[in-house]
Formats: sequence, C-alpha cells, structure tokens
Amino acid sequence: MGIYLSEQERSQLQPAEMAACQSPVPTQVISNGEFNPLPQTPQQRRVESRISELAEVNGRRLGMDRRGFLRSACGLATAFVAMNEVYGPLFSVERAEAAQPDAAAARSARISHQFVFDDQLHFVRDDYPWAGIADLAKYAAAHWNPAMRNDPVGLGVSRYKFDNFLKEVYFDSDTRVGLLSGAPFDNADNWFLSNDQIRQAAETVNNIAGRQRLLFHSLFTPKRPGWLEEVDRCIASVRPTSWKGYTIGDPLSPQTTKYPWRLDDAALMGPFYDRIVKAGITTVCIHKGLMPKDYETSIPGGAWRYANVDDVGLAAKQWPQVDFVIYHSALRAFLEDPQSELDKFERTGEIDWVSDLARIPEKFGVNNVYCDLGTSFAISAVTNPRFCAAMLGTLIKGLGHEQVFWGTDSVWYGSPQWQIEAFRRLEIPEDMQKRFGFAPLGAADGSVKSDILGYNAARHYRIDLAADLNRDGIGQVKAAYLEHGPGRSNLAYGYVVPRG
Repeated sequence: MGIYLSEQERSQLQPAEMAACQSPVPTQVISNGEFNPLPQTPQQRRVESRISELAEVNGRRLGMDRRGFLRSACGLATAFVAMNEVYGPLFSVERAEAAQPDAAAARSARISHQFVFDDQLHFVRDDYPWAGIADLAKYAAAHWNPAMRNDPVGLGVSRYKFDNFLKEVYFDSDTRVGLLSGAPFDNADNWFLSNDQIRQAAETVNNIAGRQRLLFHSLFTPKRPGWLEEVDRCIASVRPTSWKGYTIGDPLSPQTTKYPWRLDDAALMGPFYDRIVKAGITTVCIHKGLMPKDYETSIPGGAWRYANVDDVGLAAKQWPQVDFVIYHSALRAFLEDPQSELDKFERTGEIDWVSDLARIPEKFGVNNVYCDLGTSFAISAVTNPRFCAAMLGTLIKGLGHEQVFWGTDSVWYGSPQWQIEAFRRLEIPEDMQKRFGFAPLGAADGSVKSDILGYNAARHYRIDLAADLNRDGIGQVKAAYLEHGPGRSNLAYGYVVPRG
C-alpha cells in the first residue's frame, strides 16, 4: 500500500489545500501522506481548465466571483458538465444546473434529505505523533506558503482532527450517519485513534445529536501479542458496532509487516469468530486491495497475497454467522490511473481482485459477503469514470446491489459531498450494460442508488430510519450553519504533484 512519505519526498510535492484547484470535484489525485500521488493526467487538466472557463462565464453572469461560484450548487453541477465533455456522457447533469441557481437549487432540495450512511470515516487524535500527518501544514507554511499561518483552520493536525471532521462530514455533506474506523500499524503509537478513543468519539457525536449518528469499529490485530485479550476487553467494555482488520498486517508498510494473516486460518481465527458470534457483534470489516502496480516485486516474500480475496470465500462458508464487509471492494489498482485496468476489462470482462470478490457468492454458495466502495470509488470516479462504472457493474452483478455499502474514506479527501454527488450522477454506459449484462444504476434517488448510499448499511446495522434527523442536535446545528455559516470549502487535505 505504500509507505509514509519522507521529507525528501514531501519537498517534491505541494499541499493540496493550497496548490490544488479548489474545484467542487478533485481534478488530481491527492495523497494523505501515506503514498506518493500521481501527477495530474491530461484528461484531468482538461477537466480543470473547462471548470475554470465555465465558472468564469457563469459566475460573472450571476455576479459571483469564481471561488464563490464553485462553492455553489451551480459550481458542483459545472464540474460534472466538464467531466462529461472530457470523459463522455457518464454523469447525469443538465446544463441548466450549471448556469441557473434555481435549477441547481431545485435538484439539491429534492435529494438533500436522501439517507446517506458512510461506513468508512477517519480522523486523528489530538496528540497524534507522526510528523508526516501532524506537521503537514506546518511544513507547508515553513517551506511553501507562509500565508497558511493565517488560515483559520489552523496548522498541522487540526485539519484532520475532530472539529473539522464533524464540519466536513455532517455539515458540509448530505451524510446522515457514519461509521468511524481506524488503522492498526505495527507501532501502536501511530494508530490514528485507539479503540477507546474511537468509542469516545462516537459517544461525543451521539451525545450532541441525542441519538445514534456515529457508529464505530474496534480494531483487531491477529498474531500480535495479546490480541485476543484486547478482543475480550472490547467485547466486555467497548462494545463496538463492528470490527476492523487488515489481513496485510501493517497497511502502510507491507514490505516489512510482521503480522499478516488469513481470514480462513481456522486455528488462528476460529477463537475470534467464536467470541464475536457469542457476543453478537458479528460484522467484520476487512481492508483488501490497494496494492501498487509492481506489488509482486516490491513486496517481498509474497506478503501481497494477504491483500487479495482468496481467503474470503472459505471463511464466509465456514462461519456463516459472520458477515464479511470487504473494504475498498478489494480493487488491486492504487497508485496508477486505472486506464490499464479498464483496457483489460474491455478485453476480458475482468477487474483484478474485484471480479474475484464478485464471484464469491456463486462460487461458494454464501450470502454473507459485502463490499464497501471506499477509496476505490474516490480515486476512479475522478481519474477514469468509465472504469468506475465497470467496477460498480461488476460488484452489483456478482454480489447484488443490496450487498454494496457506501464509504468515502473521509476526511482524507475533504468533505465527502463530491463523492456523493458523483455517485448520484454516475451511470453505467449503455454499451457496457449490453456487452457485460450490467443493470443500470438508475436515478439519483432511485432504489439502487438509495440502497447503496444508505439503506443497505442502515438495515444491516439496524438504524432507526423513522427518526427525524433534521430535528436532532446535529440537524439543528447544521441548519444554523447552512443559514449563517461559510459554506463548503472545496478543500482536500494532503499532498499533490505540482502542476507544470
């Protein structure tokens, strides 16, 4: 999955929040400091240029500066108009939405109350020690842009902390309920949040709301000393909504990971499954995929095999009481434009590891395997939306759309609203539907997209859908924020390759 960026690597990059175009939809790949981002592609440059041109013309006509226009509903629609011009008609958007505030507002009002459940959210604790994250903005201010010292968001880890997480997820997007996650590194000091802190954060959000608005994981770490004792402790006193694990071991250093493991290792995992079934906490979320293109040679000893899905089917069959949610849908491609993966799909109908995941229900006769879209959607939707459509079609055809969960990996990529809008508007092209037997995704508020965006996970986690979330504590704060607040920033946080 890549390694933390060194100071030398960071010196060759620029902070996304200052250097990247503040488009409603990202126009280049952004790194959170865990990997080197890809340079902006020619297509992304064309999209960015077209967004700027349309924003200048339509903004001037409406009496708005370019920045203000891009923060509006018209600005968001403009991004999808530009993407259609470059990539083809993959997104449902009317040109009137990009030019007429009434048209854009009418659409936003119609779907803004759609139930959105984000099953993959992150932020870091106040005392997070790793300099690559905690000192990111300080480094940028010292070396690239001294004006950042006056940024009201603050420097350093503040961009990734709780307050900004609450704002960008619950106030700047249509997300209604979330699930807070974490990541277990070999050095426990570098965990974003401990299991207790993850629970405390969920309790804070839920206390503000007066109801359940944030669910949470507990991390489990097979093979590490004391891991089952920590599972027992979490069952007794933390009581997570579900579990999160990384079969690759350390997700940021697979080259040196000490503790890779398999879901179908009965001797190792049987005691864990027995415990969680007895406790009634039976959803296990597993990070899979996201390997670099040279994974077979860059990760020694074949450790990369722990990131694929060849252990999922047998585990699901042996432990039918456990539900396995495969994060990022196991997409292998990570540090690359998915074009080569799209070319392979057009030839063969196969997507590395995603197709393997989609075949599991039929191959093993199971119905307890799910997928989460996560970073796979975030990366492919802006770099190659036709590939993104192929990935969605493959997953839905194999797993069934009821088994697909919405997740965004925010706040690494800023507010998740751009991802929500991209999914609402994306359609599988007709030629791809006919050739590969894919069903259309349908309307933004149709059954397929509504289920994936929220209802699937809500049913799975037994969320009270009758609750009026507009009137709870968070709903009231959001209403005041939207009336008087500054509006969505369009910022994404991390590093980008400087544009030439």
